[in-house]
Amino acid sequence: MVKRKLIEVALPLEAISKESAREKSIRHGHPSTLHLWWARRPLAAARAVLWSSLVDDPSSRPDEFPTEEDQKTERKRLFDILERLIKWENSNHEDVLAEARQEIINAIVSYRQLSSAIVSYRQLMMIAENWKMSRF
Repeated sequence: MVKRKLIEVALPLEAISKESAREKSIRHGHPSTLHLWWARRPLAAARAVLWSSLVDDPSSRPDEFPTEEDQKTERKRLFDILERLIKWENSNHEDVLAEARQEIINAIVSYRQLSSAIVSYRQLMMIAENWKMSRF
């Protein structure tokens, strides 16, 4: 079975577009205020694309989400995380980042289980610790 990522199935495009437009108008504390480039690219869209390309879509895990309704509910939960993750104000919000990291770890574990590889708790904690040091 091919694991589909969230970006392949659905994205909250309206929320991403709205946040990207808002991010373009931030005038204080945003990297884009260092120099007014002629074609600024909102970081919200980049964060959304990167995260959603790493996270599994619920339809890829039929054992956990067997019905269409279960998949919709889980997808809504993932969209809520994504909508909080793309906000500039949450760039350093540890709770939001931890929740996003956990979903990436869940995708890695799911992939490794599919590959019949064994992932130890220690390896996962090392991955999580490395991601804590870097930010989206």
